[in-house]
Amino acid sequence: MASLGVGLHLVRRRAAGRSAAVERRNLLTVCRFSVKTLLDRSCFETIDDSSTEFINFVSILEHILNHRLKGQTTWFGYESPRSFWDYIKAACGKVPHNCIRSIESMENVRSSRAKGRAWIRVVLMEKRLSEYMSSALRDFKTTRRCYEDGAIMLGEEAGLLADTLIGLNTIDFSFCLKGEGLDSSCPAVIDYTPYLKFTQSADSISSDEEEMRTLGSSGSESSSPDKTATAASIFTEQSNLVSKCKRFEQKYRVALEQKGYLEELVRLREAQLSAAVSHNKALQRNLADTHLSHALEKEQLEFIILELQDQLTVLKNNDLRSRQELTAHLTNQWPSPDALDANAVGTLPPAKHALLTRKSPLRVECLLHVPSRSDKEETPSLRGLCGSLTSVASYKSLASLKSSECLVSPATEISSPGITPS
Repeated sequence: MASLGVGLHLVRRRAAGRSAAVERRNLLTVCRFSVKTLLDRSCFETIDDSSTEFINFVSILEHILNHRLKGQTTWFGYESPRSFWDYIKAACGKVPHNCIRSIESMENVRSSRAKGRAWIRVVLMEKRLSEYMSSALRDFKTTRRCYEDGAIMLGEEAGLLADTLIGLNTIDFSFCLKGEGLDSSCPAVIDYTPYLKFTQSADSISSDEEEMRTLGSSGSESSSPDKTATAASIFTEQSNLVSKCKRFEQKYRVALEQKGYLEELVRLREAQLSAAVSHNKALQRNLADTHLSHALEKEQLEFIILELQDQLTVLKNNDLRSRQELTAHLTNQWPSPDALDANAVGTLPPAKHALLTRKSPLRVECLLHVPSRSDKEETPSLRGLCGSLTSVASYKSLASLKSSECLVSPATEISSPGITPS
């Protein structure tokens, strides 16, 4: 009994796996067919809400996004169903310039299902459905948290689905988001009839021809064998021509669809290339202008540096010349020390002149540099104080002034026994 139960469990598990695989394959296949029909229809008319191809495509996309979507667990442990909008809102929040906030702020769209349908229409008009799907698939952590095992969004087919949706970027959609059809509570139903087409194989055609020949030969016993063979050959030839014509027509339609898609893709790439070329030319012009301005600024700075160097050289020469002139002027301003001593002796009073012959040289030098009260302003010591200390005459006058202050005073000069007032 245990082995029988295990066997039944394995059989049920295989059946469930096969059912899930068939469901995934059916949805992906019919999605590709729906994209092709939309591309074909867009060549003749504008796709809007009334287009049956668009309604069927939206239904297929809703089934794909809701395939094995986990429910929302409540506080009591129950699992309530939810829409794919919760997954899109969590996984596509990092898409640059996304439309999630604008859809959330819509007043006439309240339920999660209506917001999801509005999101599909908005991203189709923005030509960014494939971008949103690719961004959601890259967020594998959120996708794994929202979907159960075996879901289309968790399989490798999801990447192919995102690549298939790129073709919709070539279609100009026009939708109205103010209608009440978005809040419809009924689930979307897929119409498979436009994609169900039976193609008879060559073996089946030959078997039908044999059956027709058999029926014809049994029904016309009175006819001659030549006429029967001729009729059978004509019928066979006509059947072959019809089947070939159908096959060629089918191939032509497929090639026409591919041609339209490739032409639109080429036009898009050419527009992008022209925009890139114009942008590159603008950057090259800006670069050339920048190089030219930098060269001009460099040349101006070089001229300024040379001019400043010339001015600095002139200032240095002027400063050196001024120093030399000042030194020469200060040196030539005062007489030599010998001439200064001779002039000082010649201007002394007779009493002081007589003392010079009897006093010591130090006393003589002190007397030479001690001025009288009548001609105090004309003494060399005061002249030395007015001049520069760097000159020899000024330095000697200052030294004589200090020595006279230390050795001779007016009281001593008056009370000296050998000096009488003149």
